[in-house]
Amino acid sequence: MKKIIKKILFIGLIIFLLIQLYQPARNIGFEQDITSNFTKMYNAPKNVEVILKTSCYDCHSNNTNYPWYSNIQPARFFMEHHINEAKENLNFSEWGKYSKRKQVNKLDRIVKQIKSDEMPLASYTLIHKNAILTKTQKIEVMDWVNKTKDSISSQN
Repeated sequence: MKKIIKKILFIGLIIFLLIQLYQPARNIGFEQDITSNFTKMYNAPKNVEVILKTSCYDCHSNNTNYPWYSNIQPARFFMEHHINEAKENLNFSEWGKYSKRKQVNKLDRIVKQIKSDEMPLASYTLIHKNAILTKTQKIEVMDWVNKTKDSISSQN
């Protein structure tokens, strides 16, 4: 029985080591058009920009700050999947490519998700404690987003 357990552990170790060879492309350093960046387009106040970069940009932009554990599979695979899914829903780096109508809808969703504590995700804030939004930060971001949304709506 001990030999079987040792074989299973050995095979598991080999599989773990082999999957380390698979390293998906990182979400870093993509050429970015600064004029399409969300906080630059609408000249976000510095405090709001810092909040967004700390709590949102790792998943919702073209530039992720990877923690040490991102070099280990399967954590890296799950992170990349999550980042790609997040960017499909909202990419602050490519905000300027959205139509005005889509921008207004995205801003509305941002406010709703912050208000209902859907974002940032609990799985993200579990490890990234600095990404947890305080009540004051939520109000600052939601107020600025609502003002930006009203500004876009009045342009149409």
